[in-house]
Amino acid sequence: MTDVTQIAELTLRMGLATAIGGAIGLNRDMHGKPAGLRMLGLVALGAALATISVAGLAHTFPADAVSRVIQGVLAGVGFLGAGVIMRDEVGNVHRLNTAASVWVTAAIGVVCGLGEYAIAIIGAAFVLILLTIGAEVDHRFFGKLSKKEDPRD
Repeated sequence: MTDVTQIAELTLRMGLATAIGGAIGLNRDMHGKPAGLRMLGLVALGAALATISVAGLAHTFPADAVSRVIQGVLAGVGFLGAGVIMRDEVGNVHRLNTAASVWVTAAIGVVCGLGEYAIAIIGAAFVLILLTIGAEVDHRFFGKLSKKEDPRD
């Protein structure tokens, strides 16, 4: 790749990750959730950066280095997502969907970092569909939501 081509490709990978993370975060912001546009944009960008940095140098690392970085990113972000989960005084668990949104946003960032644009865009579409209409579909077709599940999360 030429320098200009390489810069364009890297910009596309990082830009798409940031845009998708931001779009998912915007959805969370619109619903008053703690993980919003900036946080999820940064999560996706960080995951893409980590993936790009090792994938671009894969020839200088052991064969499993890329998969170890991906594993580390997704495990680490899992802990970040766990930080948003809360249990109220009655024992009900809240913000599980926000935690899952943090994790799946990182996964999409990894996919963007690998340059797999179709997977990233299709995955993001499914995430946004689930976040937008998931609770309503759950409620209409599967009856009342469990009292332990927060339909707004």
